Amino acid sequence: MKQRILFVSHPQKQCGVHEFGKAVSDTLQSSTQYDFIYTECGSMKELQDAIHTHEPAAILYNYHISTLPWLTEKIIHTKYRPLNRHLDLPQVGIMHEVTQEKADAADDSLFDYHIAADPTLLLKNPLVFKTGRLVPPYNNPFAAPATPTIGSFGFATPNKGFEEIVKAVQHEFEEAIIRFNIPSADFGDKDGNNAAKLVAVCKSIITKPGISLVATHDFLDKQGVLDFLARNTINVFLYQDTNNRGISSTTDYGLAVDRPMAVSDSIMFRHLHAVTPSVVYGKTTLKNIIANGTLGIAALKKEWDAPNLVWDYERIVTAVLKTAAQKKIAEAQISAYKKIARKVRTLLGIKSKQFTWLRNTKSATEDVLSVDASQSYQPIVIPANVSLNRILDNSARELYRPAIAKLTELVPLTMAKKIPEANVQQAFVFDTVYKIAKEYSHPKILCVGSYEDTAAMSLKRMGFEVDDIDPVLNYFLQDYFNKPSVVKNSYDIVFSTSVIEHDPDDESFMKCIEGLLSPQGKAVITCDYKDGWKPGEPKPVEDARFYTMKDLSGRLPAYIPQCRLVDTPQWECEHPDFNYLGKYQYTFATFVIQKN
Repeated sequence: MKQRILFVSHPQKQCGVHEFGKAVSDTLQSSTQYDFIYTECGSMKELQDAIHTHEPAAILYNYHISTLPWLTEKIIHTKYRPLNRHLDLPQVGIMHEVTQEKADAADDSLFDYHIAADPTLLLKNPLVFKTGRLVPPYNNPFAAPATPTIGSFGFATPNKGFEEIVKAVQHEFEEAIIRFNIPSADFGDKDGNNAAKLVAVCKSIITKPGISLVATHDFLDKQGVLDFLARNTINVFLYQDTNNRGISSTTDYGLAVDRPMAVSDSIMFRHLHAVTPSVVYGKTTLKNIIANGTLGIAALKKEWDAPNLVWDYERIVTAVLKTAAQKKIAEAQISAYKKIARKVRTLLGIKSKQFTWLRNTKSATEDVLSVDASQSYQPIVIPANVSLNRILDNSARELYRPAIAKLTELVPLTMAKKIPEANVQQAFVFDTVYKIAKEYSHPKILCVGSYEDTAAMSLKRMGFEVDDIDPVLNYFLQDYFNKPSVVKNSYDIVFSTSVIEHDPDDESFMKCIEGLLSPQGKAVITCDYKDGWKPGEPKPVEDARFYTMKDLSGRLPAYIPQCRLVDTPQWECEHPDFNYLGKYQYTFATFVIQKN
């Protein structure tokens, strides 16, 4: 029997938060792993009744302080225990209006964990999970209109930019139809007065006789919104918010209908600002976006579809339940230890002492230089007697000096934070991947461990498209491998700089890389290396191991029978020349393979 997960939302339906939560809950009904039960609660008593009826293993809250104002403390509080026997369970809040700052500051005072539907978040807070967006499934049955038709929808709340849409259409078109759907809202515009005033302002802006505005105020359900957007030539969202706002859900519908879409540079559309060709109005025009069609956004419809969202929630719930179970065991052990410790302190007359632990939450500084993607790079000429499978020692630092200089030119802020002697790894990866990529007209490239990886950042600056995975950004490699939208055997190049030694399970790490590589695809990997090292001997605490010649020549290849080394390795290293923290003497090795 599947474990039950209660999904709690509020009953007021004419609300963006409600629509978001209902769409997510409806999607989760297809889960094969958990039984997600949707309920709408307007009070703590109604929530208690739902818990008593369904006895869930965990609770998800579609939470906003305006829509669930009565939810002010955890329901596991002792005063609620008489109402229900099943209160010791994990509680997870879905964050709306999330920003990086809010995610970093989230605590467990109300919820044990949080979920944010923001693909741009860095996962620096262990209490915060993130998902992709949810693009509803939709097949557009409507023909494109003969007259340019520019559509948009949303509530009449401040800074929605409906007036800016009218101005943009007037600037670019002599003849066009503008279609707005601006319904009343349960929170903020119940009587629809704001919507009516907004439409009046928009109509007053129109001066060209060939431009007309058609506005409706019906509250449309999901199907109605999709059909409304599907009938337009282009859908446009020109919000004016510049900071401290979450991602808007309007574009989720826009992505669904297979029509061009334009957005502003508002922070609420930050997840779309890197789309190529650009869909940001101001960087380009509405006419250009229409001409490009859905070229830039089509992949996002697949990336953020229903199966991927279900997979996201299943893995999050699994992690939450696993952690909760481990926490109970640990708490029982700690409780037993404390009882013994209290007895010992009492017998010895020792007073209690408080201890704290610190977690490094220093945020990364982003390299924001604008670099011309057309800049050239002269690859390193590798001597005939030097293998790609080698030790990256001082001789390699000298050989790859031009590549290190190029990295410093492209991403100087990030390079400045790195250990100079370790930059030879990124230089080797950058140069090697660059050469391999040039063998393809449009290579599909994956970086494993991409957060602040200067090789990946530099390749992007030079115009290469690189898919990123990293626990700080999104996924561990093993999670990504099982994501529904990931196509196996499809990557021409996979590269990873000094990541594998941190993974406790390097067997699955290598098997995932083999499974992702296309036939004849190549993987470029570097690792911390000290030949002769044995488990239990000193190593940096962040490393699971040092690699040895036996590992690289025998153990790792045994995990990937479909791959082979690209050349004869040169991993001999009698005197490692890299010192870390003044305590650990080792070096770096490369592992370059090709799939058969």
